[in-house]
Amino acid sequence: MKTHFERAIFLSWYCGRGDCKFCYMSTQKSKIKEPRKARRSKESILAEAFLCKQFGWKIEFLSGGYEVFTSLELLEIIKGVFEIYGEKLWLNIGALSKKELEMFKPYIQGVCGTVECVNPKVQRQVCPSKPVSEILTMFEHADKLGLKKCITIVLGIGESLEDISLLINFIKEHNIDKITFYRLKPQKETVFENTKPITAEYYVEWVKAARDNFPKLNIVVGSWLDQLDEINLLLKAGANAVTKFPSIKKFGSKYAIKIEEQAKKAGRKFEGTLTKMPKISLNELDDKVKEKVNDYLKSLK
Repeated sequence: MKTHFERAIFLSWYCGRGDCKFCYMSTQKSKIKEPRKARRSKESILAEAFLCKQFGWKIEFLSGGYEVFTSLELLEIIKGVFEIYGEKLWLNIGALSKKELEMFKPYIQGVCGTVECVNPKVQRQVCPSKPVSEILTMFEHADKLGLKKCITIVLGIGESLEDISLLINFIKEHNIDKITFYRLKPQKETVFENTKPITAEYYVEWVKAARDNFPKLNIVVGSWLDQLDEINLLLKAGANAVTKFPSIKKFGSKYAIKIEEQAKKAGRKFEGTLTKMPKISLNELDDKVKEKVNDYLKSLK
């Protein structure tokens, strides 16, 4: 069996809603006076997509907050990433309209709904400006357009093991193709700042239940640098791939080595690399993108 690393490409660090109580962006909204300046350059985004291709990393999705880009600006970015990466993408940029999905469809395989928690009471408390109804409307549009559907779930924000049945029902009812699990990373200045982390055993229960009930579901798991020993357990429980690792900043580090070792411990062949520098040719890149790639390569080395 194989496994791999998936890297989310972030487009900005601002969100117009910005009140999900666990999210780093919620701590930044009041500090950012000019949201358009809290966006990454197109060249930086394309450079990151290029590196994902070179290192064998899957692009988990393009991700960003609400009210940062216009639809046409997003189209330009999505098309550019698609062309440089060579595969259709997943989008995680809020609840998109049918018109937007039709616009992006040539370059995407699916959309991600940031459900975060399937317990309705907890979800409303933790993500007050992100109603699940908006996500379900987007999913209806996706179904009509033949696009796949993904959800994200954050564990440790108030749910319990009793809510696993709610997750199973949600996946079944809405024909979800992919799920990304994250463990809560308590952020400073949020209500979760001093929250005790979930255990690896708790995390495994969720992943195992998803796999046992849905043999074909694509399951991605995110861990943190101080929790990497759980990766082999999550893979054994049924996860397909790993995410949420700072693969550029920590390339070749003891943490990167551990992830590859954890994959081996789980009996998986690790596709791509987090530790070995491949030969890279920049000849076909635009000069501005090439400059950004070189900046990243300096960090990698």
